Amino acid sequence: MNKQENPYQMALRQFDEAVKYLKLKRGIIEYLRYPKRELTVNFPVEMDDGSVKIFTGYRVHHNTVLGPTKGGIRYHPGVTLDEVRALAMWMTWKCAVVGLPYGGSKGGVVCDPKKMSGIELENLTRRYTTEISMMIGPESDIPAPDVGTDAQIMAWIMDTYSMHKGYSVPAVVTGKPISIGGSLGRAEATGRGVTIITREACRHLGMPLEGATVVVQGYGKVGAVAAYLLHEQGCKIIAASDSRGCIYGPDGFDARHAKRFKKETGSVVGYPGTETVSQDEFWGLPCDILIPAAMEGQITAENAPKIKAKLIVEGANGPTTPDADEILRERGIPVAPDILANAGGVTVSYFEWVQALQAFFWSEEEIDQRLERIMTKSFAEVWALAQEKEISMRTAALVRAIDRVAEAIYVRGIYP
Repeated sequence: MNKQENPYQMALRQFDEAVKYLKLKRGIIEYLRYPKRELTVNFPVEMDDGSVKIFTGYRVHHNTVLGPTKGGIRYHPGVTLDEVRALAMWMTWKCAVVGLPYGGSKGGVVCDPKKMSGIELENLTRRYTTEISMMIGPESDIPAPDVGTDAQIMAWIMDTYSMHKGYSVPAVVTGKPISIGGSLGRAEATGRGVTIITREACRHLGMPLEGATVVVQGYGKVGAVAAYLLHEQGCKIIAASDSRGCIYGPDGFDARHAKRFKKETGSVVGYPGTETVSQDEFWGLPCDILIPAAMEGQITAENAPKIKAKLIVEGANGPTTPDADEILRERGIPVAPDILANAGGVTVSYFEWVQALQAFFWSEEEIDQRLERIMTKSFAEVWALAQEKEISMRTAALVRAIDRVAEAIYVRGIYP
């Protein structure tokens, strides 16, 4: 990540650009710039060797005007309060742009889950859940998986919260295992949403999807799924990267097989039929579609001039800095923004929450059809606004989202 770029400053710069196109009162603009509430916790966890280690965790609610807040929990050594603030703000806009009745939140613990045992992760998760329990709940704030967390961690959060309540509360988290009230289609949802937005963007830009070359940065829960779903639609996946390195195979490779290879070996590096390339070379690979699906701040003013893609679809949150956005815009490279492109995850999380609340479940086919409808409609709305105002898709998505939240504030009024 570009160390000079603070994620929260990035989010505020994007916000400030978007509100230029809206006639909002200054007080409402100020209100939307700040998180509603923030919690920092420092808590002890007993490790396998009997020692006690202190961890720092965060939970931030950005806005609650449209409904309970929704946002993932991240376990990563680089978690900071400003990163969590930015991600919470982006979640507010993401939920609003696709019309979900949620505000935005985010959580994180500063840790390296790759260096922790299953027991240590469970101890950390249960203690962190207890520390933030006054913030979360099915009517107030519903966590989900993010970088470094998964369905098992959501199960521990749900169980811990339920133990405190004295009865099972499956709707307190989404992205949990099917066996305890998770939703069919949730695991693939973010990657599937990226695929739908890629298809729609290509259609509107007049780019054929069949035979399109794709480069995926971050071959994980989002990137790998988007890769194999696009591969099944006729795209050629020619490059991928993860935290250990980058691979390139100009003739294309089997995206599902590469996902299995990574699971077995720990990395895509060394995948048969590909060569290892440097990070620098990776960003400059000629391709039709580039999908950044790792962390925020990856496409910067330094590497944006090297990018040779015809379309960028953001699978990660905040992968493109505002300076890089400007360069890409000047170069005529359209960007399908994160708050639209990766909203498939929170959309199916919404379906999971609704199913848990009513204890009535839908088939995977029904889930995918509902997701398809919402993503397609949302893209069409953002595209139309971008064309009408002659602004980027990112700014159009933000204008649409901020306008919806602001309207709800005006209707509800300022308390007291």
